[in-house]
Amino acid sequence: MTRILSRLLGRLPLGWLQLVSNRLRFAAAAAGVAFAGILVFVQLGMMGAFSEAIRVTYSGFEADVMISASDATGIMDGSNVASRRMYQALGVPGVTEACPLFVGMTKWQNDNGTNIEFNTIGIDPARQSFIGTAIGNVNSLKLANNVLLDRRARGMESGQLSQATLDSPLVLEANNQQLAVVGTVSFGGGFSGDGFMVVSDQTFMRLFPARFSGAPNHILLKIGKGEDPGIVVDRIRTALNAQSLEIRTIEAAIEQDVQYQTTVRPVGLIFGMGVIIGIIVGIVIVYQILSTDVADHLREYATFKAMGYDQRYFRSIIFEEAIILAIAGFIPALLVALGIYTVMAEATGLPIAMNLARAAAVFVGTVGSCALSGMIAMRKLANADPADLF
Repeated sequence: MTRILSRLLGRLPLGWLQLVSNRLRFAAAAAGVAFAGILVFVQLGMMGAFSEAIRVTYSGFEADVMISASDATGIMDGSNVASRRMYQALGVPGVTEACPLFVGMTKWQNDNGTNIEFNTIGIDPARQSFIGTAIGNVNSLKLANNVLLDRRARGMESGQLSQATLDSPLVLEANNQQLAVVGTVSFGGGFSGDGFMVVSDQTFMRLFPARFSGAPNHILLKIGKGEDPGIVVDRIRTALNAQSLEIRTIEAAIEQDVQYQTTVRPVGLIFGMGVIIGIIVGIVIVYQILSTDVADHLREYATFKAMGYDQRYFRSIIFEEAIILAIAGFIPALLVALGIYTVMAEATGLPIAMNLARAAAVFVGTVGSCALSGMIAMRKLANADPADLF
């Protein structure tokens, strides 16, 4: 390793040699950096799962524009929208199709006694063109009380829904209704529920008798081929002229939902604070290590200083140590984080997964934090006067 670093640096790797001269302290320093890295990885993983869970929900639908109540912060909440708004929107040039969307929450007690809360989506199965890949074929929902259940829902036992088909449905009871599970969907658990249940709009009214078919939560719209979604949205806003409605493209709705959940809701803020705390912990740990190292070798540095070596030379040594610590801490942090992601995804049903962008961002952040710590530690050496040390 010393030989490789000598070739890379073009000089004796003093930083490396100082670190390995006390292997126990080096291991402790790398463990400290790794701990901070794991903390950041876990928080970013949860934030990523938060965003991904929201995006997956929208993958159940194919639409260009969504109309919601102005108080709706996401697809799974919001006041009702009068269905007359749907007919008004259909009269706007460029709008070709419309579909009401109902959402609610259904609680079901599993045979093992656990309660599972399903985000319940009610949609007209005759409007197949609005159904996305995450839901698939909904023809089986045309029969009353047939449902599609999330096979990745938290609390569902492995293989519990594997035999649920139209010919051999799994019967369950929820909201005083006997339901027949005739197929499955694959959304996974989120932060607002344990999984998803997809039903027809008629079955939705049976599950939620207080709801009215003329007042969906959202209205999905399709626009004609070649139409600009932004221009059509402006036309709809002008035609409906309602301050109580939020009218935007489906892409804008997704981004607004993600932004609200990650920057306004307490859960998103907590994960964001966790990332900041992890970075601060890493900076403090590396600063303590480098500062101690500078203090321990201050006489040697002062000797070099008296011999004419400039500040840039000492800076390169400190940065060398910082980068070595960053790499030595990042690799175990990445491996441990992969294991934690696997366990968390299995236990929670959340879409937690490592990606290259996140790994690269944490690596760059780790190197940057270590370099910042090195710059702070350098102040002690910059102010050192050889005459005061001998």
